Amino acid sequence: MKISYNWLKQFIKTDWKSEETAALLTDLGLEVEVVEKYQSLKGGLEGIVVGHVLTCEQHPNADRLKITTVDLGDGNPPVQIVCGAPNVAAGQKVPVATIGTTLYTKDGESFVIKKGKIRDAESHGMICAEDELGLGQSHDGIMILDSELKPGTPAAQVFKIENDEVFEIGLTPNRADAMSHLGVARDLRAGLLQRNVHVELITPSVSAFRLDKRILKIDAEVKDSKLAPRYCGVTLSNITVKPSPEWLKNRLKAIGLTPKNNVVDVTNYVMHELGQPLHAFDAAKITGKVQVKTVASGTKFTTLDDVERTLHEDDLMICDNNGPMCIAGVFGGKNSGVSEETQAIFLESAYFNPVSIRKTAKRHGLNTDASFRFERGIDPTITEYALKRACLLLKEVAGAEVTSDIIDIYPKKIEDFPVVLNFAKATKIIGQELPKETIKKILASLDIKINSISDAGLGLTVPAYRVDVQREIDLIEEILRVYGYNNINFTKKLNATVSNSARNEDFKLQNLIAAQLTAQGFNEMMANSLTTPEYAALSAELKPEFNVTMLNPLSSDLSVMRQSMLFSGLEAVSYNINRKNSDLRLFEFGKTYHKMPSGYDEKKHLTLFVSGNRKAESWTSGIEQSGFFLFKGFVNGILSRLGISKAQYQPAVSDVFAEGIAVVSGNETLVEFGIVKKPMLKHFDIKQEVLFADFNWDAILKSVSLKIKFNDIPKYPEVRRDLALLVDANVAFESIYNLARQTEKSLLKEVNLFDVYEGKNLPEGKKSYAVSFVLQDATKTLTDEQIDKIVGKLLKNFESQLGASLRN
Repeated sequence: MKISYNWLKQFIKTDWKSEETAALLTDLGLEVEVVEKYQSLKGGLEGIVVGHVLTCEQHPNADRLKITTVDLGDGNPPVQIVCGAPNVAAGQKVPVATIGTTLYTKDGESFVIKKGKIRDAESHGMICAEDELGLGQSHDGIMILDSELKPGTPAAQVFKIENDEVFEIGLTPNRADAMSHLGVARDLRAGLLQRNVHVELITPSVSAFRLDKRILKIDAEVKDSKLAPRYCGVTLSNITVKPSPEWLKNRLKAIGLTPKNNVVDVTNYVMHELGQPLHAFDAAKITGKVQVKTVASGTKFTTLDDVERTLHEDDLMICDNNGPMCIAGVFGGKNSGVSEETQAIFLESAYFNPVSIRKTAKRHGLNTDASFRFERGIDPTITEYALKRACLLLKEVAGAEVTSDIIDIYPKKIEDFPVVLNFAKATKIIGQELPKETIKKILASLDIKINSISDAGLGLTVPAYRVDVQREIDLIEEILRVYGYNNINFTKKLNATVSNSARNEDFKLQNLIAAQLTAQGFNEMMANSLTTPEYAALSAELKPEFNVTMLNPLSSDLSVMRQSMLFSGLEAVSYNINRKNSDLRLFEFGKTYHKMPSGYDEKKHLTLFVSGNRKAESWTSGIEQSGFFLFKGFVNGILSRLGISKAQYQPAVSDVFAEGIAVVSGNETLVEFGIVKKPMLKHFDIKQEVLFADFNWDAILKSVSLKIKFNDIPKYPEVRRDLALLVDANVAFESIYNLARQTEKSLLKEVNLFDVYEGKNLPEGKKSYAVSFVLQDATKTLTDEQIDKIVGKLLKNFESQLGASLRN
């Protein structure tokens, strides 16, 4: 939200520098993120002064140039300036760009006025046309100024250039009361009073408001007072729609708004001044009376942006006898707005139900300045006041006449909030006892009325516009922010508590595995838990009826909680591939959400995604895809790191995999992993293979076993022996491995398969296994005799039980 400092000073007279004011506003909870300078004209006409042309003679070397002498009013002798304008003449008062002045082209490019020679004649400045100063479009000649002006007068004073400073405030959603210059001024006054700077809050007077003629009456009717608790309106006639005066344009441009015309600009001005949105209807386009009501679901309505929208049965609309004219509090209609032909308007000022406006705005994907305020809750007490303020401004800038009494439909007044404040509770929360008089002073500065006083506390009434202050704790927060968090004393004593925590706590295991995966080249991702309900149709395991649906979704694509972490991960994979980052290793810790018949269910997961090449392309090595067995190694590495060894492998039953494996422990599936089906990848426009693993983290936590065993490093060397075994084609390496382990249980440390051969030079139905055996004794060095004995025993068992023989 942008706040103009010049505008703010209309409410509070202060000579504080913008930096000081920004710091105070930030301390008050209205964080000023940046202070920007604003000038109604780029450059602010700095260096441009009024000059008096003393002489004007023909240039001897150019027919179209004149040589002038100009008094710049700086106490120095007149300067010589060469000018090519046909209308320059002696005795004129003209704008002069002095040496060193920066001017700007129509495209915003800058250039500096320098001393120079034009056709051998020196020129010490530039007499300017209006387009050269940005004051107009004419370039027919130089500007001729008022003859009464004194030489040396800055042009910025003559043309009333607006120099302003604009606060960019990061407004929190709860501070609906501060969504205007008046709201910020109220807070600023409270902060200044706390710092013993006594200032008065000056609000615009509407005492001059009066009815001019009763010639145009438009009745109004509110069908649902819950959706529109207060509705005001008035007609104004004899309006001339035209550009706004410069002061009004400058106010709007300073806060980033583009001026439209005087009528629209006044409604925007009042909204940003007082926080009350207004809407102007062309009275000639209203048939019958104004009706505030909902309409049938499916009704078509074209808004100001020329988009036809389908209305919902809960959308509050401003209608006439012919149908909808405006989406109440959100957006106007194309066929009822103000145009250059408008001569009379019906001006609306209302308080709409915040929840209703919020839902309507989200439903239609609209976010306007009006809806931003209505959906957070505006001040219901200024509805009529803001209307009168706008009427007076329209009389000033558009020649309007008030031609009807004000309609004010307010069947049930919105009351202020009664709250009780306990002094002891305030001291406990703040951590310091504040003087009671200080507390009362702060509350009074915030327009909070004190109804009763006792030794224990205060009975208070909070204004209705402070929708965020309805509890005692809210009052304490208000006192604290105005008093100043930095003014609260704190002890220098440091207290710390060390608690005993289990080694297998969830967050510790997550950090452990995350560190392992990042060391293996993975990047952690965090996907949105909100997703589209369409994904439930991609897998038979996901049921639409199990979706957890949002009551107030941001959009249709973010309307349900995810049942699977696969699709949000594929979105990330697709996003990266489309940006030429196709070699991916991603992991995510997250949850899935299900609305089961028995109730809501949340499940925690760890997911892995691998796609693309195994390593970056290099001239030293070829391209190698990240295959299934590499991915299986990542999965097994996680299980191994968590000490999960007693698990079985079986085919995965999930329909998301073209090929997949499930790791099961007892009745629990710990993880399913495999290659994602191509039709599913096609839905996300992914053309390369994607490997996906889904760890049931809740089951993983139950199976973790991080018992650490330590062994001394052996003092004696290990010995390796390699055997080339010729076996039947149906013999698996697993049989060789198990038989070797059974044969020698104490000295055999490792059994590894390092080559498999089938084909030429082997008997039919046979294959060759090249197997290495590592032997080691922790107490002594093995002798050749011991080694030969063990190897012989292994060969004998391989021959007798597996039909193996040594390959020649």
